[in-house]
Amino acid sequence: MDFDELRSRAIRIHDMYDELNLAERGRTWSRQDFMLGFIGDVGDLAKLVMAAEGTRTVPGGQDALEHELADCLWSVLILAHRYDVDLPAVFTRTMDELEEIIGGRLGTE
Repeated sequence: MDFDELRSRAIRIHDMYDELNLAERGRTWSRQDFMLGFIGDVGDLAKLVMAAEGTRTVPGGQDALEHELADCLWSVLILAHRYDVDLPAVFTRTMDELEEIIGGRLGTE
């Protein structure tokens, strides 16, 4: 699956959540709600990484870790969508900048 397919699928699920939240709660999530949800997902991911490293006991193992990574990716895709960020372009620009900085420090530039 390429990036555009990932983004389209994420937005389709986002729209389904909007429909569900309207039906069940009478409102959709704001951009702030999505950010707070993402923070919760990152916290869950941190616990699963600690479990994978043996410093914590959390049920679910590798399957739970994979699920949480996918949840975090979904949140990033949706936040980029909701804030009109061209994530592929910004990612490329940021990686180019980091490559230049790190390469310069390593003397490989």
